[in-house]
Amino acid sequence: MKILHTSDWHIGKRLMGRQRLDEQAQVLDEIVGVCDSEKVELVLIAGDIFDTYTPCAEAEELFFAKIKKIATNRAVLIISGNHDDGVRLSAVSPLSEEQGVYLIGNARLPVSIKQTDRAVRPTQSGKGYTVFENAQGEKVYIATLPYPNEARFKEEKSTLQYAERIRFWIDESVSGNTDNLPSILLAHIFVAGGKVSESEREIDLGGLRAVGADDLPKVQYIALGHLHKKQHIGKGHCYYSGSPLQYSFDESADKSVKVFNLTLDGVQDLKDIPLQSGKKLIRLQADSAQGANALLKNYPNCWVELRLILNAPLTSSDATMLAQNENLVSLLTEVTSEQTMEFQSRKGLSDSELFDAFYKNAYGAQPKAEVKRIFLTTLNELQND
Repeated sequence: MKILHTSDWHIGKRLMGRQRLDEQAQVLDEIVGVCDSEKVELVLIAGDIFDTYTPCAEAEELFFAKIKKIATNRAVLIISGNHDDGVRLSAVSPLSEEQGVYLIGNARLPVSIKQTDRAVRPTQSGKGYTVFENAQGEKVYIATLPYPNEARFKEEKSTLQYAERIRFWIDESVSGNTDNLPSILLAHIFVAGGKVSESEREIDLGGLRAVGADDLPKVQYIALGHLHKKQHIGKGHCYYSGSPLQYSFDESADKSVKVFNLTLDGVQDLKDIPLQSGKKLIRLQADSAQGANALLKNYPNCWVELRLILNAPLTSSDATMLAQNENLVSLLTEVTSEQTMEFQSRKGLSDSELFDAFYKNAYGAQPKAEVKRIFLTTLNELQND
């Protein structure tokens, strides 16, 4: 069966307040094109469909429109991630399953296996797993693990360590494969050793919620979601597909989806299909406002984080000039002084004199009277408090 693996769409996610729904629409249309050109039969989405529990109406509308396109002539299986409200996500299952879209939320409930004339359909399902069959009678077993914890799974709090609970939930999901069908684990978890990017919230709590690679099951393919950098984990076919767009400046622009055939002989013809949609996120550096402004003009179709290294504070006119560049989303300034700092005792200096000395050392000039007044007023208020 021809399968596509993707994850971490984060529909509705903004970049420093900038809306990116248009970019997300473009990249999802690109995934539709990949499904068609590669003749994909089953799409696996490993969680974090939305960026928040309560996405805006525009984000939900975009999801429903694009997932219907993706499900044309094929089946789609989705699990909830830590950014998703699994209950809310799977609430539309009675409608989505008629379109070939199967949603697994917090409860890991079986999907509907009622008769359908769709080419790819579920023929068996239980708690944490589903078997799909195509028109040729080929079957695959998909074990599913949405973002896992006792609260989400409506289970009593256990005294077991997190890794032990994970092993239990995974074993429970794979145990239904009594016919030894070609199998996949679809999971939204953090596997120890995975490379995290700046766009991800703290996800491993110092390693407390990290899953060891040795705790993963012996299946033909492990389709992971959670990390935005595409990467291979451990041994065998275990992959994070990564997010379809760059969501932070430390992520590579090398975005893709994974496509492969799963047969009785295992995984075959595995490949990354590049995704080109969306603006690139780049970091630039300059040593003057004028130089930075010229540099920004060279990247009109990118989102830019700019670092300015100056020998004097940025003036208001320079700041206004830079702000007119719509591609500038983050401005970091660093003011350096060429003067060498000579040691001299400041014992007995007043607050005003200390501030003068600090400002001159930092910026090579005397502070403006208004700046000095604000500082001394604020300092006085803090001391009185």
